[in-house]
Amino acid sequence: MRKPAGERMSKVDTAWLRMDSASNLMAILGVWTLRPRVRYQDLCRRVEDILLKYDRFAQRVVEDAGGARWVDHDVDIRQHVVREKLPRHAHGDRQAALQQRIGELAMVPLDRARPLWQMHLVEDYDGGSALIVRIHHCIADGIALIQVTMSLVDGGKPPSHRRRGHRADAVEAWLGQHLIEPLAGLTVKALEAAGENAARTLELVLDPRKRAHASTELAQLGWRVGRDALALLTMPDDTPTRLKGKPGTSKRVAWCPPLPLDEVKVVGQALGCSINDVLLACVAGAIGQYLRAQGDDVAGMEVRAMVPVNLRAPEQAWKLGNHFGLVPLLLPVGIANPVERVHEVRRRMEELKGSTQPLLAFAVLAVAGLLTKPAQDAILDLFRRKATAVMTNVPGPRERLKFLGATLQDCMFWVPQSGDIGLGVSVLSYAGGVQFGVMADTLLCPRPEEIIERFQPEFERLSLLALMLPWPDD
Repeated sequence: MRKPAGERMSKVDTAWLRMDSASNLMAILGVWTLRPRVRYQDLCRRVEDILLKYDRFAQRVVEDAGGARWVDHDVDIRQHVVREKLPRHAHGDRQAALQQRIGELAMVPLDRARPLWQMHLVEDYDGGSALIVRIHHCIADGIALIQVTMSLVDGGKPPSHRRRGHRADAVEAWLGQHLIEPLAGLTVKALEAAGENAARTLELVLDPRKRAHASTELAQLGWRVGRDALALLTMPDDTPTRLKGKPGTSKRVAWCPPLPLDEVKVVGQALGCSINDVLLACVAGAIGQYLRAQGDDVAGMEVRAMVPVNLRAPEQAWKLGNHFGLVPLLLPVGIANPVERVHEVRRRMEELKGSTQPLLAFAVLAVAGLLTKPAQDAILDLFRRKATAVMTNVPGPRERLKFLGATLQDCMFWVPQSGDIGLGVSVLSYAGGVQFGVMADTLLCPRPEEIIERFQPEFERLSLLALMLPWPDD
């Protein structure tokens, strides 16, 4: 029999492909606001010249009994880059109208007969233009898409020329690609940032010359993996709140003005915490204040968020695909005092250092991609039922970018939720600021802007209290 055409999709990417549901579509959404206006023809030309050089953006997906394949496709650029008209908003608020349209597009499936991405250009928006982007998660994760972004902007480095290859669809090849290769270097770098002991122990596994002298540390690694696996399997439910339940079929998105990144750094230094600790504490505080405003008693309440952890070396980002694990983080939304809350977040983040849970979650996704969709859903639902939100933090460029001669004023993205998870929180740093975005199911959270508008006050409260505390000598 003739071998089917196309390149076999990785098992992890196959798992993401099949996660689409009536309540949650697995598309990463992003928006750029640009000044002055950009022309539709110029956008089409840039996309053809740059974006289509990435294999995945010029390939469609064909599913079969063994999973899925990437198949080359003749791209009609006008099917993928479309002109968009914003709906009228009751108060004439252009940002609210843009947010409404993005929420609508979050529930519009991408056409499976074409490559799984689309751009929507609002040519006239607030003195400039707005560009909405939808990319299916099976194409790439957020870290890889930053690489795509940097190649699209003016002066960006285009993707290097690569020869397309067809991977053997064998279990041995899959194990090598998805379990051995991520361990060999990529995961060491990821864990090194979280804990030197974990990284050093993992290196012992990968280097045969060191194994004979490392039985104790290898035993510790085995104990750590077993402990983390047990913690994942026996993870209790988080606190039931109005944000958790059966989602519907409509979404709303919102974002807020950026916080000055330098101020966030200073507050973190004053409290002996990282920037990430400060931001996570603000997320927990905003959610807690929102629930209080709805009349809920949040004392002692904890909301679990699934947080992606990158397992990819930066120089490998051009390969696209998904190379990240997940760690469950309990956000202490019931702690009202901002300083107490940020220190509790720091303590919990310290506990996660050196954890092998991101690797285990990556392995679970890979195994799920081997199974039928009902079996995949059954496995993943064990984890999705334990969480209220998905939360991700992506570092963006430090300087303002140009695109087609226009200045990229603001950018934001939203991560998809899966299963019955109805809340997504995104944090993006760009041009000296850090911005929060929320996507919510309208049955569980009808007005996500009521969460968004509480981020800045939470940071200001934390900043004021930090100024009143004794500062380190340095």
